[in-house]
Amino acid sequence: MNLTITEHMGKAYSEWKLNQDKEPVSEIEKKYQELLETLSPEQEEVITEYCNAIFSSGADTEEFFYRLGLKDGLNLKNTVKSVLESLKTGEISIEICNNKKDKEMTVQQLKYILKVAEVGSITEAAKLLFISQPSLSNSIKETEKEAGITIFLRSRTGITLTKDGAEFLGYARQVIQQMELLEDRYVTNLPGKVTFGVSSQHYTFTENTFVELVKRFGQERYAFYYNETGTHQILDDVKNRVCDLGILYVSHENEVVMRKVIEENHLVFTELFSAKPHVFLQKDHPLASKKVVSVHDLAPYPRLNFVQGEYESVYFSEELFSSIPVDKEIRVNDRGAIVNFMLGLNAYTISSGIFPKYLNGENIISVPLAENETMHIGYVLNENQELSELGKSYLEELRKYAPTNP
Repeated sequence: MNLTITEHMGKAYSEWKLNQDKEPVSEIEKKYQELLETLSPEQEEVITEYCNAIFSSGADTEEFFYRLGLKDGLNLKNTVKSVLESLKTGEISIEICNNKKDKEMTVQQLKYILKVAEVGSITEAAKLLFISQPSLSNSIKETEKEAGITIFLRSRTGITLTKDGAEFLGYARQVIQQMELLEDRYVTNLPGKVTFGVSSQHYTFTENTFVELVKRFGQERYAFYYNETGTHQILDDVKNRVCDLGILYVSHENEVVMRKVIEENHLVFTELFSAKPHVFLQKDHPLASKKVVSVHDLAPYPRLNFVQGEYESVYFSEELFSSIPVDKEIRVNDRGAIVNFMLGLNAYTISSGIFPKYLNGENIISVPLAENETMHIGYVLNENQELSELGKSYLEELRKYAPTNP
C-alpha cells in the first residue's frame, strides 16, 4: 500500500511541477482534489503516517509540502498560505525578489543563521547543528547572496552581526516561530504555544505587569520574552521584531531627538500616561523626610544612571536631568544593583516615582522632585503593526499605574 501511495504522490507531484507555471491556481487545486478522491480510507490512514515521517525527516523541499497537502487536503494548504505569508504555497521556501530574478532560501538556512547569531561562533554553531563548519559557512554565504546583504562580519576574533543582519534576524525569527506553530497544530497536535515579548526601560511596574500577564495567560505551553535594556536597544528590538512592543519615555529634554529616531526606524510612539519626576531613595536617607527634593539637595550624594552603551547621551538616558554635572556618579546595568547602591551608599536615581512596594519591600521610597519636567511614558510599535490580544491586555494593565496627579 505504501508503494501505491508513493506512486500516486510522485505522479501527482511530477504533473503539478511540470504545469505549475502554465496552469492557473484553481486548476492545480482541482487536480489536488481529484487525487484525494481516488484514495480509500485505508490509504488516507497510511498517508497520515507517511506525512508524519516526512516531517520527522526534516525534509524542506516543495515536494514535501506538496505531499503534505495530501494529508489534510486543501484546508491545510490554505492554512499554510495564511499562517506563513513568507512561505509560497506548495513549497517550503521564502521568495526574495532581487529585481533580476527570484531566488529562494530554505527554512533550514534561517535556522542556521539564528543558531550562529545565538552562539556567536560559526565553529560552535556547526557542532550544535551536527554539520561541518565548511558546510555551515557555505550556507551562510549562500543566504547572504540570496538576500543581497551581509549578515555577519568575519574577523580573526569571531563574527559580528551587521545592522542589516539584525533586521534580517527579526524576520527570520518570525518565520521560524510561525513554522513551529504550524507543526504544533498539524503534526504534534500539541496545544498552541502562547507567545509575547516586551523590551522596556528599567521600570518595576512594567516587570510587575508582565508577571501578572504570565500568571493570567500562561497556559501549558508558552514562550514569553521580557528584556530590561537601554533605550536604543528597545528601539532595535521592536524594529527587528525581537519583541512585540517597547516601553520608554519622552520628555521636553529628549523629545526632539527621540521622535526623530523613532520616525527614522519606522516606529510609532503612543503615550500611556504622564508622570512628574521623583527621586528614589532608601527610607533612612537624610532627605527621606522632605516633602520635596531639589537637584541642589541631591548634590552631596551619588547619582545612579543606567548604562546606555555606545548611546550614552542625555537623549537616550533613562533618568531626567542627567545632563547636570555631578561630583559622584555610578552607572549600572541592573535594577537590583541600583537598589543595593541606594541601601548601601545613600545613592539616588531620578525616575517616574511609580514603584510597586510589594515587589521591593518598604526599603525604597520616592520623593517628588522640585524641578519642572514631565515624563511621557508610552510604547513603541512598528508602523502599521496591529497589537495582539496579549499586547492590548498588557497595555491596559500598565495604564492602571498612571499617577492620579501627574
